[in-house]
This record gives sequence, structure tokens and C-alpha cells, in this order.
Amino acid sequence: MTSVDFTSDFGKRALGRLESEQVVWLTTTSPNGTPQPSPVWFLWDDDAVLIFSQPNTPKLKGIGRNERVSLNFNATEHGGDIVILQGAAEIVGDDPPATSFPAYLTKYAGGLESLKMSPAAFAAEYSQLIRISPDRLRGW
Repeated sequence: MTSVDFTSDFGKRALGRLESEQVVWLTTTSPNGTPQPSPVWFLWDDDAVLIFSQPNTPKLKGIGRNERVSLNFNATEHGGDIVILQGAAEIVGDDPPATSFPAYLTKYAGGLESLKMSPAAFAAEYSQLIRISPDRLRGW
């Protein structure tokens, strides 16, 4: 469960971005602690960010070493509308597939089409579910 306050003006703006944006930057760390940002597709699911990953990726290894991650959205052209979330990432062991989340498939139907990938093929290739529970929000 998230401990982020989405009732303030800034919190409402952040929630709007969680509900509408197509891409968020997930930052994990390398073995030597270097931040490793990766653009990812995601779904805001009530109180957690859900991300599907290919198995054995550097981001999964980073989460395995350190569950603390950050998520940030692109800024405006002039550096405004900054939204950064921090939280704990969990690699979900029971691996519900992407096809178990109709909202995710609806959100990325156009992206899957451009990749010439069916939902089943996507779920097979991006089979590892990451659940991130935000506990801090900052930005301006």
C-alpha cells in the first residue's frame, strides 16, 4: 500500500500522470551503485506501479540487490512538471501474466500493434512482473 498523499494539488497532478502517461523512467542501480534509468511501460493499479520485464535483465538484477527504486516522468520542454516517485520494488514470484491485466493491454494496444506483437506474445516475452509501492513523492 502506498503512503504517498495524492490529495494535495501536487499529489493530484502526480496521480494524473500515473493514470495517463505511457512511459516512466525506472531507475535501479548497477553493482557499483551507478544509477541505471530505463524507460518502461507501466500500469498504475490502485496503489502500485506494475511493470512487465523480460527475465534476467539488468533492472531485475538491480532490484534483486536493492529494492529501492525511483520513477520519474519526462519534464516539459523547459524543465517543468517534475514528478519523481520513490519506493520499494518487488519481483512478483507468482508471475501473473500481462494478459491478466486488461487495463494494461488496452493502454498499450497501439504500442503492441506497432511492435507487431500480440498480447500473448508480449506476455510470454515480458513474463516478469515488477510491483513498485511508492512511499515518497517529490517534484515541482
